Amino acid sequence: MRILVTGASGFIGSHLVEELVRKGHAVRAFIHYNSRNNWGWLEESEFKDDLEIYTGDIRDYDSVKASLKGIEAVFHLAALIGIPYSYVSPIAYIKTNIEGTYNICQASRELGIARVIHTSTSEVYGTARYVPIDENHPLQAQSPYAASKIGADQLALSFYRSFDLPVTIIRPFNTYGPRQSARAVIPTIITQLLSGQEEIRLGNLAPTRDFNFVKDTVNGFITAGLSPRTVGEVVNIGSGREISIGELVELIGQLIGTKVKVRVEAERYRPEASEVERLCCDNRKANRLAGWRPEYSLSQGLAITIEWFKNHLALYKAGQYNV
Repeated sequence: MRILVTGASGFIGSHLVEELVRKGHAVRAFIHYNSRNNWGWLEESEFKDDLEIYTGDIRDYDSVKASLKGIEAVFHLAALIGIPYSYVSPIAYIKTNIEGTYNICQASRELGIARVIHTSTSEVYGTARYVPIDENHPLQAQSPYAASKIGADQLALSFYRSFDLPVTIIRPFNTYGPRQSARAVIPTIITQLLSGQEEIRLGNLAPTRDFNFVKDTVNGFITAGLSPRTVGEVVNIGSGREISIGELVELIGQLIGTKVKVRVEAERYRPEASEVERLCCDNRKANRLAGWRPEYSLSQGLAITIEWFKNHLALYKAGQYNV
């Protein structure tokens, strides 16, 4: 298929682009315009010469519509995702995440795109009211980021219900792996330990998360996203396992082979009512509709991730807190 991927230069997006090329698809990579013509993580990709690069802005309707011409399917990943920064500038998340999704849906509707795969997040569920969390779990916006993603999800679904736009919502739980931003907890832990810090700095250690290795997430996007059975559906992609941040620190320390001391810093905490205390995915719908299931255990995925960070540690500012 001729496929557009927005957010193609980012963490999950770059892995998705590469896997789509491996599977024989013709990929157009939508990258945020910058004066340096930098392609983010795709700069070092082995498939760099196999891609069509489109530079634009997801907030610009004309840019989005032009990028979709001649395309059969779009994977929409472009978004602001940092939760701490959403407390600083909520309006930026509205403009990027909600208006950007409108641009994708409206342009796809006008151009007759065959499949629109929109990226959600497990953060839309808020603290679990029951576990595992299935797709019928109530939506609870506990941060401006989560609110913007709920708005974007509902907007995309409204285009399916109102205009028969063939939308699928992929809702990944916490993805980790090579290339992830240092704002995320796993790179934060790994980079501090690999840089030799005797005491690493973190925030709240009590919440639990469902961590899914990036290769599993990407396969979920492709398998569930392109399945004819998932049109009009919301599909969770997660491991079905939960672990507390404190337990995660211990596991990463064991894999690296070092004892870990943690200093908890108040500035790294979310506001109390904004903290999502528990997330654990029910992934049975993805298996039932598309035959997807995760292949990597947490220890396997972390081992691969640690090895990658060993070779790319110079790209990260270990220990520096950045919203």
